[in-house]
Amino acid sequence: MPSISIAEELAKKQREISISEFFERNKQILGYDSPTKALLTAVKEAVDNSLDAANDADILPEISVEVRKTDKDEFRVLVEDNGPGIVKREVANVFGRLLYGSRFHSLRQSRGQQGLGISGAIMYGQVTTGKPALIRSRTEEMKDAAYEVELIIDTRRNKASVQREDFVAWDKPHGTRVEIPLKSRYVMGKQSPFEYLKATAIVNPHARIVYKPPEGEPIVFERATEELPPKTVEIKPHPYGIELGTFLAMAKETKSHKLSGFLAEEFSRISARVAKEICEKAGVPPETKPRSLDLQEAKAILDAIKSVKIMAPPTDCLSPIGEKLIKRGLKNVLGPLKPEFYSPPVTRDPAVWQGNPFQVEVGIVYGGDLPPDQPIEVLRFSNRVPLLYQAGACAIMQAVQAVDWRRYGLEQRGGEGLPFGPAIVLVHVGSVKVPYTSESKEAVAPIPEILEEIDLALKECGRRLKTHLTKKERRAKTREKFDIVQKILPRIAEKSAKIVGKKAPNLDATVTKIMGVIWIEESIAYDAKAKKHTVTIDLHNFTSAGKKFHLHALLPRSAKLGTLDPKPKEVREDGKVTWELKRINSVPGAPRPGQGGIRRVRAVRERDQRRTRDWGGAAARGLGTGLRRVRRVRGGAAARGGRGRDRLRRDGGGARG
Repeated sequence: MPSISIAEELAKKQREISISEFFERNKQILGYDSPTKALLTAVKEAVDNSLDAANDADILPEISVEVRKTDKDEFRVLVEDNGPGIVKREVANVFGRLLYGSRFHSLRQSRGQQGLGISGAIMYGQVTTGKPALIRSRTEEMKDAAYEVELIIDTRRNKASVQREDFVAWDKPHGTRVEIPLKSRYVMGKQSPFEYLKATAIVNPHARIVYKPPEGEPIVFERATEELPPKTVEIKPHPYGIELGTFLAMAKETKSHKLSGFLAEEFSRISARVAKEICEKAGVPPETKPRSLDLQEAKAILDAIKSVKIMAPPTDCLSPIGEKLIKRGLKNVLGPLKPEFYSPPVTRDPAVWQGNPFQVEVGIVYGGDLPPDQPIEVLRFSNRVPLLYQAGACAIMQAVQAVDWRRYGLEQRGGEGLPFGPAIVLVHVGSVKVPYTSESKEAVAPIPEILEEIDLALKECGRRLKTHLTKKERRAKTREKFDIVQKILPRIAEKSAKIVGKKAPNLDATVTKIMGVIWIEESIAYDAKAKKHTVTIDLHNFTSAGKKFHLHALLPRSAKLGTLDPKPKEVREDGKVTWELKRINSVPGAPRPGQGGIRRVRAVRERDQRRTRDWGGAAARGLGTGLRRVRRVRGGAAARGGRGRDRLRRDGGGARG
């Protein structure tokens, strides 16, 4: 009897590998390569799902996250939201199958893309603990109770195995709750669930997040706005980013009977006229059936597409945070650090890489209690999701390190690498298809188009920081000059008068002429009994001419205004108060203690003492030149009834608070 060949023996061992089996043995690909990282990844995937679901349903997200310690090295992650819920028949598929989702084939910006996230977390939990995950969900149609199920993943079949299911009472009208047991390690630091949720709150200011750590009191990140993100619209693929194999596959599956119709219906920005032009340049008749295209004809069509001018893809598929909400989110979360300057954020116009629209946004925070002798902190985001790992491999970090920050007022040894200084840089990349370096979505690949856009946005934001630092330095020099002039000139006049035997002249007008400044000083007094703050802004016009002013004060959104004297011209919902002050004449001489301002504005703020540092600031505008200058003022001395810092600047037609 002939022996079986080696090839036959090997053939008997060949079998199909389930996608679940593959990821079960390669957990690190999904981000579960360490106990510490596994806990963060599980929280991240559940929260991302909750935010996406709420956004799709136009609901302001209310998310509760709890990390509960159940054993020495075992935890239970609980995430609950107020989203639309999941219908009963889909619960097992959503949570019990890998590569199952609604967004993989959808070309629009979203957090989830691959259908691996939450099911991967459940699979990791069952592998490390042997316990099922518990899911509870309720839609508005479920009038009486919520559907609850315990399940594990059958990795051989990539299918959920339901251990128990039931309908239970739940006080939420709609939403989803998931509980995942897993072996992990809880730590505090930059790569912890707390830091992830804090960063999430910055770029999702419309969400309210409650975090309950294993130890300590719950932490609440209140929403900073009631404004929902822009609704994204699904788009068709752009022809500039289509590969040959993909093009042939689309041609085989299309329902169009003509090549011209296929091009116009299956791709964005191709009209009937453009489709006809492509066919003519490719030398392929427009009436050709798409399914009959051969390899050479497909290549000719793709070459023709590159030579035809086609509009950039539509950008309503993107959902940028926006300059206003980036600043509001930063203030809402980083307020305790009391930064002195929030650089106006930069939102670049949408660009394209391989036919995929993307958009870059950058914000910079400077000063306050940020450490001045350490490298700056870089907050990386993609599609509103924080990126906490693989910073060195990320295009965002590479772009930040490539900028010469010495030009913008930060210390950078050798002109490359992370600069040193009291600053935080936020970079957000949003796209219908973010080019991640791996399935764990921890770093953005260094695509040249993306690197260029990040570089331009960083430099534009850096120029705004440099402007602030230059003005700050100029103000300090002006203040020093003012003090010197006030001390030296009177002494010179006194000595000269003694020499010539005359009375020393009054030099107030001379000092005013030399300096030419607008002086603004602020004081905040707190009445402990009445629990009120009185904010007084004195404006002194020490220039040679009278001027009119617009005075702007920015208060925290939570502040309650009491009496205002004089009556402001405008009080906006975002906390900005504007006074239109009549002509203020020139005052000879420098301000002296107790002299009082030429125009005084007083506001009584009914607010608890602990919130005094949130006083936003003031600025004045000289109408003579039409220049507008606004600067935040910190009322750090408010609770002590202290005096705010005096501020002055050389007259350029305006004043800064």
